[in-house]
Amino acid sequence: MTATVAAPAQHTTHQRLLHHVAAEDAPQAQLDAIVVPNGRPAAYLKDAFRAAREVDATLLLLCSKSARATDAVLAAKRAGVRVRAIDTDEAAGLGAVPPFATSRLLQAKRQLRRTDTSFKRNLGVLVADLAGWRRILFLDDDIHLSRPGDLRAAAGLLDAYAAVGLANTGMRDNSVVCHAYHESGGQQDTFVGGGALAVGRDAFSSFFPDIYNEDWFFLLSGTGLRATAVTGSAYQHDYDPYRDTMRARSEELGDTLAEGLYCLLDNGMSLADATAEHWASFLESRRAFISTTLQQVQDAPYLTGAYEARMIAALKAALGRSLLIDPDLCVRYLRAWQRDRDTWQTHLLSLRARHGAPGDPDAAFDTLGISEIVHKS
Repeated sequence: MTATVAAPAQHTTHQRLLHHVAAEDAPQAQLDAIVVPNGRPAAYLKDAFRAAREVDATLLLLCSKSARATDAVLAAKRAGVRVRAIDTDEAAGLGAVPPFATSRLLQAKRQLRRTDTSFKRNLGVLVADLAGWRRILFLDDDIHLSRPGDLRAAAGLLDAYAAVGLANTGMRDNSVVCHAYHESGGQQDTFVGGGALAVGRDAFSSFFPDIYNEDWFFLLSGTGLRATAVTGSAYQHDYDPYRDTMRARSEELGDTLAEGLYCLLDNGMSLADATAEHWASFLESRRAFISTTLQQVQDAPYLTGAYEARMIAALKAALGRSLLIDPDLCVRYLRAWQRDRDTWQTHLLSLRARHGAPGDPDAAFDTLGISEIVHKS
């Protein structure tokens, strides 16, 4: 499947980079924990509770926005699952997660996202590492698992792969631009994502940068994609990607960087090939891709009224933001990201060196300096 714009166009599928394994053919293993970046009320945690019971895993709930750790723990206790819950707004200033050069760069460029998903996932990785967990699942609170048993297959595959995603069978896990391209008639695929992603201990040396497609960056080593598989299924609940134009604006840099890098990997190249020349060419084709999508939306007879108007507004917002991105910013971001990889690994080694009780989640919270804000049942 390819887009309608010329090479080096954004690719509309990256499936060749993944290893597909049927759940029934995969080895089985135990998950140690399920990590949920929780932003919704406790009623939305039913799938996480069910999955934790099914696979006898500890539940780590990282709560903010409309989620409260005390409410989540009470609901988990009623559901009969082991839980640790943290109000992450309280944890943000305690130094558990190191500051990143990529975030400083984007803040200076006024392109830093106003979300806390990356912070939560990074905190989850640190807890998992110090607690001695070897296999964890990142699970968003808007994901439905029709077969929690697939989690044992995903866990089993972690002996051979750094990460294993569950195939999305619900709302497509795409950016605003890619949603619009698909809805207007383009052949657009999806990739694995952090919404339902099993991660092994070897991948704990990677971190989630504070940018859209942070999970795509997490899956990368310093040179290319870590061994990644897909198995089983998960269902993403519906949402409106065109509700406002801010989503499209906030996604554009991350979507451009991730798609530009994975385009290189698709073509058998490495991250070292992400030069200024590459970005100049890719940015040109990215803008052509958005313009093509905009024209498809306007031409599609089944897209009408307010819905079409919102799609058009979102695409114009993405195109406007794209015009603020230049090859130098892309190169500088990737240099900062490589430095952040070193920062993360140094931080991880430092924590390990002063951690005295591997295998104890509560001791992990002590080492991270957040034990006083942890709720548990």
